[in-house]
Formats: sequence, structure tokens, C-alpha cells
Amino acid sequence: MSKLSYSKSLLPALFCLWSVTTIAQQDTITRARQLGISFEGTTGKYNAITDVPDVEVGYKTLVLGAGELVRGKGPVRTGVTVILPKGKTDKSYAAAWFSLNGDGEMTGLPYIDDYGVGYGPVGITNTNSVGIVRDAIGQWCFNKFSKSDLIDFSFGLPVVGETWDGLLNDINGFHINLQHVWDALDSSATGPVAEGNVGGGTGMVCYEFKGGSGTASRVFTIDSTQYTLGVFVQANFGRRSDLLIRGMEVGEEITDLEPIVNEPKRKDGSIIVIVGTNAPLLPGQLKLVAKRVTHGIARTGTFSHNSSGEIFLAFSTAVPGYDKKEKKETWPVLPKWKLDKVFEATVQATEEAIINALIAAKDMEGINKNKVFALPHGRLKELLKKGK
Repeated sequence: MSKLSYSKSLLPALFCLWSVTTIAQQDTITRARQLGISFEGTTGKYNAITDVPDVEVGYKTLVLGAGELVRGKGPVRTGVTVILPKGKTDKSYAAAWFSLNGDGEMTGLPYIDDYGVGYGPVGITNTNSVGIVRDAIGQWCFNKFSKSDLIDFSFGLPVVGETWDGLLNDINGFHINLQHVWDALDSSATGPVAEGNVGGGTGMVCYEFKGGSGTASRVFTIDSTQYTLGVFVQANFGRRSDLLIRGMEVGEEITDLEPIVNEPKRKDGSIIVIVGTNAPLLPGQLKLVAKRVTHGIARTGTFSHNSSGEIFLAFSTAVPGYDKKEKKETWPVLPKWKLDKVFEATVQATEEAIINALIAAKDMEGINKNKVFALPHGRLKELLKKGK
């Protein structure tokens, strides 16, 4: 726990059967490459967004109850993900965003649009918890970084995105609270990152298999300098028939294991994608990077259904220079004609992060005994062998 002082009135009793703060990649989780799935490009050490120096990821996973939906009590299958581009600091970072399909939400974007920078943690959660996650991030930043109660902007304009987990989760029960977000923030770390049914991705569905959280990274060299780019996805989108894995029509081959849906009816989901890099890029260039996420998603088969919210944020951790009196800011920046490797890394890492989310996810039963099955590893390996 942090040294920050939180009001006890804000801390409801913990009643979860499973309320977990998760950081490390679990040994039992299989990633796409461990199944023999090959991808282009060279990964970083952890093949995760945390391969980008200073970037941290934290989770809070909430799993409670089983059976019939009782609003406000469960079953609960949800959580919070936080990504800290500059670690536990209030340092700013160049940023830009792109909306492929706006049937979704990400807060804090007008500021990024106008000023080209973000600051503080980025959150991802379920659709109905965006507000409290935003507020919790702001309070955490204020408590950690404020210097005055009179004129102080350390609460900031937090960036929080969402996808809908109402097929498995009591989404209208509003189970995420301030402490859950603070736990995720306080426990965030560099290094390996857990995937699948964790954090904001806990109750998500992807291509009608169990989806969730996924990540991947690429390293590349431009003019003898090596850079790293990492992608994190919360994958909750797509129809079974569309799913492609490395060009193989997996969704058309695996037609059983359809989700068991009693109530409510399934809606098309969404995907939130966060791209981070230490390559020196200006906001306009980061906008181009965010747009390239589209190609990575398309490689997995979707064409972006009407109600699938698809919003992407890209940031650079490169640091500007200042003159002695801090009256001038100077940014190192790659020229336009050197950006292809950045774009390529974005597409490759996005594709792999989505497949990693599918591979890591496990079967999950939620409200009203609705159940979503994981992509079967053995059958997938056999299909990929046939396709070679």
C-alpha cells in the first residue's frame, strides 16, 4: 500500500471471493509464441509495453459470486488496468489519439488534442466505471504530487478508456471503488505483465472467445539507435467468423464453443489500445502511430462493427530539452522519412497483443450462468499446422 492517507469512509468492506492486484506474468499462462505462433519483428525482453523504459502496468481484478444476476451484489467479473507512461511521477509525455469508431469513451482527450501532451496514469476499465476510475486517478495524483491546496492542478485531466463487460459482469452494480484503483496504481511495476482475465480485461470477450488484457513489444533500429515500442490492448470485440490468426481462418474452423448466453443479449464490444515508445516523436507523428493500430487490429480479421468502440492512444517517453531559464523547449524528433519502422512495429505489436489476450484467457462463467470459452490451444495448434 502507498503511504498516501485515504479516508476510511471511502474504503468499503472487501467482500470479494477473489480480489487480486496482479503484476507479474503468471507461469501457467501460455502466450502465443509458446504455442509456436510466429510473428514478424523482434520483441523486447518481456514482449510487453513495459519494455519501454519507465512504463509501469498495474491491475486490480475482481471476481465475486456465481449464478443469477442480483444487481449490486453480482456476480462480479471486472477490474481496473493502469498504465503509467512515466512511472509514479507527474512528468508529462507527448501524446496523441485516434478514434477508429467512436462508440466508446476515453476521457481527457481534448487537452491532448490541443496541447499534444498527457501526464499521469492512463486507466482502462468497464464502461460504467470510467467516472470513478478517472476520479480515483486524479485523487491519487493530487495526494502524491500536490504542493498547495490553493492553486493546484495535480489532479489533472485523467485519461480513462472503457469496454463493455456486461455479458459476464454485474456492470450496473458499480463494483469498482476508489481503493481498487489506488491498489492498481500503488502496485504498478515494470517487468513481465499478466494477460487474459486480469484487470479491466477480466470480463471481456474477443471474437466470441474469452478475451481481455494483452500486450507485446518490438525493438527496432533507426540510424544505429535502438528504440522500443510497446502495445497494450483491452480486447472485447469481433465476431467468431471474422477471426484470423496469422492469416488462418480460425473463427470459421472452430464453430463450436459458442458463448452460452442466457441474459442479456450480446452486443458488439470494443477495443482500447495504448501504444508507448521511447522513440522521439512529436504529437502529430504520434497521431500517425495511433492510426496504424487500425492495421494491426485488421490483421486479426475484424472490420470494426457498428457498435464496437475503438479508440487508441499513443505516447512517447522521449524528454525535451530546455534552456537555462526554461523559456524555450527543444524536442529531439525523428524526421518523417524515418517513421516506417515505427509504423511497422505498431502494426506487428498490436496484432500480437490481441492474440496474446486470446491465448492467455481462460473459460469464464458470469451473470445468469452466461459462459464464454477460451480459444482451445490444442485445436489451434492443429489448425495452424494444417495451414502451413
